[in-house]
Amino acid sequence: MIATTLSTIVIAMLAAGLLLALVQARRWRAGRAAEVDFVAGLKALPRRYLVDVHEVVARNSFNSRFHALTAGGFLASLVLIVALALPPLRHGAVWALLSLALAAMLAGGLMVGWRRRVERPAELSGGRFSRLPFALLAYAAAFLTVALDQTAGGLLPGWLALALVLVGAWGCAELVLGVWKGPLKHAVHGALHLVAHPRPLRFRDGAGRDSAIRPLDLEAPKLGTERPVDFDWNRLLGFDACVQCGRCETACPAYAAGLPLNPKKLIQDLVTALDEEGSDRSYAGHGHPGRPLGGVHGGPAEPVIGPMVHPDTLWACTTCRACVQECPMMIEHVDAVIDLRRFQTLELGATPGKAAGVLEELRATDNPGGRPLSRRLDWAVDLDLPVLAGKGGCDVLLWLGDGAFELRTQRSLRALVRLLRRAGVDFAVLGAEELDCGDVARRLGDEATFQDLARRNVTTLRRYRFDRIVTADPHALHTLRNEYRPFGLDVPVVHHTAFLLDLLREGLLKAETRLSDSVTYHDPCYLGRYNGEIDAPRALLDAIGLTRVEMERSGLRSSCCGGGGGAPLTDVAGERRIPDVRMDHARATGAATVAVACPNCALMLEGVVGPRPQVAEIAELVLAATEPRP
Repeated sequence: MIATTLSTIVIAMLAAGLLLALVQARRWRAGRAAEVDFVAGLKALPRRYLVDVHEVVARNSFNSRFHALTAGGFLASLVLIVALALPPLRHGAVWALLSLALAAMLAGGLMVGWRRRVERPAELSGGRFSRLPFALLAYAAAFLTVALDQTAGGLLPGWLALALVLVGAWGCAELVLGVWKGPLKHAVHGALHLVAHPRPLRFRDGAGRDSAIRPLDLEAPKLGTERPVDFDWNRLLGFDACVQCGRCETACPAYAAGLPLNPKKLIQDLVTALDEEGSDRSYAGHGHPGRPLGGVHGGPAEPVIGPMVHPDTLWACTTCRACVQECPMMIEHVDAVIDLRRFQTLELGATPGKAAGVLEELRATDNPGGRPLSRRLDWAVDLDLPVLAGKGGCDVLLWLGDGAFELRTQRSLRALVRLLRRAGVDFAVLGAEELDCGDVARRLGDEATFQDLARRNVTTLRRYRFDRIVTADPHALHTLRNEYRPFGLDVPVVHHTAFLLDLLREGLLKAETRLSDSVTYHDPCYLGRYNGEIDAPRALLDAIGLTRVEMERSGLRSSCCGGGGGAPLTDVAGERRIPDVRMDHARATGAATVAVACPNCALMLEGVVGPRPQVAEIAELVLAATEPRP
């Protein structure tokens, strides 16, 4: 009787959970059509769950262990309990296996309870999630007692065994029916999201890194995303996979600086907006800094920006991808931000702050500062830079970027040019033919201007012969390397730190002077997280003899300088400035110098006032180390 009751209850719960999941799926199907290779996604699901998701979860080993114990024990117990529905399988060995699975789950459940009830990390949401430890323990402990008793031949009184089954059934209902809105809905939604992911190439079964913004069809009747139903259906599914773990909240530089953006709340706002007359009154986590909870509302066909999400939340994002990097469910927060910005900019002309003026200058002059392109080389008049139009071809095309109009960046570019000359590199620049790469326009949602610049730059580049592009600007590197491909550019694009490292290793540059200062390296988001390059700059600093110390957040988990995504132009106010927060990280190392490898990072960090380490571009440090001895 116990086996029949147990298996019947669990099978009924699973059927109810499946039904609720199907009802949920109707909400996602209200979104736009999307091309999804379901067969490939299903084949890849085990690897994506066990390798890609596990890699993120395992960054905290305690979390990794309780996830493995809890999820593994729970899934194994479900299979075994369903098997007990068949009378021939009701023997001691199956009950013993079930006991092992439930014991593992019980251990995991106790760890979950420790984390949620004792440690209580601030980033975790409460609400329904607060009941999770009790549900896990009720299911595992009650069913484990029953399984052990059955393994021993059924020693407990019948009424007691039945009562334990009912206690476990409550836990099962909490867990399985949570597929509706409860703590474990990601068990279904997360798996479906991994199958139908909008960026399948970001997983290891694909290319492993896919961070380029997708081109927008400028002939579409609506440009960008206004309402939840304007997102592709699999992006809506992705939002619903959020488990409110708060890793994105902890990683977000805007949230750390008190700007009105919490990526977890943003995703939950988008989930809430999928419901008719949705409201955040039941949201149980941290909100957007400075924005009260309970006051937003919306629906699938209602505008997102305005009633549901304040415009400042949208424009506070630096597009640094720290939230994406930390999300265990592989949600694409930045794609959602860019889609919403596109509607605000292209359809409403509602780009805030200085950004609107910069976009106007960009459209009029092909330069965000409105400077004549013919003056791009004014800073280098004494360097007599070779221009590609005069040479016809070269080994290395040096892409200067719009930093060439900034005094600070000109200093580091001069160092880079001197190093190329010292190493005997055959290089040239485009000069007045180099237009802005379009990074800022695309991040601010002006896809039309980006595509115009991309097409004209590609046309220019294809007229000349060169082997590779080298640039000191990670934003230009990412754009040229990854976002110009749909427009016809497919040449190697190399960051200057990787190129200089090769020159040192080949002996074309030699470190003559040992620099004695300690240094900490700030990873640019568009070089590290966007393109995976975190080793070459460090190897370069090591090669010139500097003593390197790491900041609290570094490498792929580095914090943003605040200079990306057009954030300095939209200028949304917070409690602090993002570069001030980042400089605190640098000060804590005690290093005398912060080495940077991006014009934006140099400008943002040098703008921090008060006692601080000096800020040096890596090319400047390499130049100092390779100066010939007197």
